[in-house]
This record gives sequence, structure tokens and C-alpha cells, in this order.
Amino acid sequence: MKTDSIFYRIFQSLPSTFFELINQPPSLANAYQFSSVEVKQLAFRIDGVFLPNAPELAIYFAEVQFQPDKKIYSRLFTEIFNYLDKTELTNTWRSVVIFPNRSIDTGDTERYTELLNSQRVTRVYLDELTSIESSSIGIETVKLIVEPESTATAKAIEIVNSARQEIMDTAQQREIIQLIETILIYKLPRLSREEMAKMFGLSELKQTRFYQEVFTEGKQEGKEEGKLEGKLEGKLEGKLEGKLETIPQLLALGLSIEQIAQALGLDEQVVRQATQSEP
Repeated sequence: MKTDSIFYRIFQSLPSTFFELINQPPSLANAYQFSSVEVKQLAFRIDGVFLPNAPELAIYFAEVQFQPDKKIYSRLFTEIFNYLDKTELTNTWRSVVIFPNRSIDTGDTERYTELLNSQRVTRVYLDELTSIESSSIGIETVKLIVEPESTATAKAIEIVNSARQEIMDTAQQREIIQLIETILIYKLPRLSREEMAKMFGLSELKQTRFYQEVFTEGKQEGKEEGKLEGKLEGKLEGKLEGKLETIPQLLALGLSIEQIAQALGLDEQVVRQATQSEP
């Protein structure tokens, strides 16, 4: 699983999640801007940095580590100190290292004991997040990353339903749903269409990678058919045929005749006839 990019998207969409992870007030996110930072002189990029809007607030460096790495701490502190040296910021700093569990935290610590035992560094183990009382959408999405496969689908459905009820911003709601889809695709590559349909309604389903691949495939088949004919009539017939071939796939997702007609831009009667003609 590409955990770095997933966490980047979570912190970009719901920055308050980061502060919840370290038991800080979620509202503190309002005083920060999250981004990745590139130090050109040193040719390296720090994946997650929360830069404060005020000099009295600390800079937060976020590091996600899902593979054992003996040099995790030497690399982390090298990047932090080089960044501080090359910038004119005078803020103090903190670092947060996120592991799936303690067994992955295998970095050499002897030379960094004082730092690791200080307030400078916070280590977060995702499998221990049950101790966090907050049940925000951001925290629940983070916990989904390490959720057992047997319960991941049910958990994802809960998060999607919460996002629909609690997040009013359409773009943000869509981003959260896409995040959940991404996590599930990595965790459960054999997830069935029926299970996917349970989690996403028509409007949200249209935004998912799965739906777009199915729908685009149908449209592409239509275009190719039209090209082979070499005539306008052939193109139109090809496009229609491509849409008709997409109908069984959308039915398998659990969409109704009306929803399919709306999604494909077809008359309901055409969709109904196509379903009746299926063997």
C-alpha cells in the first residue's frame, strides 16, 4: 500500500486528523498549512510538513514508516536539521513518526536517545489508536489502513455513511470517499462489485476509479467501433453499443434501471430492453 501518498491526502483534506493523532486540539490545524517541502540544495523532499502561521508555534514534520528500516531515525533527523539549516524560519520543531505497529519500529536509537525521549519526537502506532476517544472521520479513515481484512468492508461502509452525514463540502466528501476506495483497493484487491456498490451511491460511485474504468471502457469500445465503420452512422452505433455493453456491469454494481439510464444518458426503455435481451 502506498501509505505515504494516502496519509498525504488525509492530512491535506483533513489536517485536524494529524493533531488528533498526537492528542492536540483539532482546531490547531487552522494555524497551519500542510505540504511537502523540497530542499533543492540537498536534493531531497520532506513528505509532510505542517508550517505554522505564527513564529511562536512549532513546525511539525510528519514521517510515515510502514517497512522496517534501521536508518529511519538517522535519515529523519538528517532531513530535519538540513531543512532547518537551509531555511530562515526560527520556529521550534516537533517530529511525528507514524508506524502501523511497534514491530515495525526497528530503527537504531542509541545515538538519538535524548531526542526520542524528549517532546521533540512523538511515535504513533496505528494499531493502538483505540485509546483515542475521538471518533472523527479522519481518525477512522487512518484506522482503516490497519483494519483486519475481515472487517475492513463493514468499517469502510460506516466511514462513508459518516462522511455523507457530517461533511457538507461536496469536494471534501468526494475526496474522503475516494480515499476509502483507494485503501480498500490495496487491502482487498478482490473486492466484488456488489460490495463496492453497497458503499457508494450513484453520485459517489461515479467519482470512484472503479466506476470510471468501467464507464470509460464502454465509451472507448464505442469509439473504436465507430472508427472501424468510418462513417457517422458507425460512430453513433459504436458509441451506443459500447454503452449497452456497459449496462450488465452497472447492474452488477447494484444500480437500478433509472440510475443506469441517468448515468449513460439513455432512455429508460432502452436500458430495460437491453437487460431483457441479456442471455
